[in-house]
Amino acid sequence: MSAGMWTVAEAKAKFSQLMEEAHTRGPQTITRNGRVTAVVVAAEEWERKVKRHGNLAEFLLASPLRNSGVKIGALRVRLRKTEL
Repeated sequence: MSAGMWTVAEAKAKFSQLMEEAHTRGPQTITRNGRVTAVVVAAEEWERKVKRHGNLAEFLLASPLRNSGVKIGALRVRLRKTEL
């Protein structure tokens, strides 16, 4: 087993160690048949990565396109009827 890289069998057999390594050393990669299938990260790191920063209104207000003069209009497309 190389540092940070685990086969599925190793990850299953040493799950507690895998979690500890993810917590102390960073993301741990799990492979199946030589291909990356999953990455285990510490809960704190996951929360940091998925935490929202503001809301949609704040995002749009901070847009570099705001007050740029770009005109965005509605598309004029006829919808076609389909049968279900």
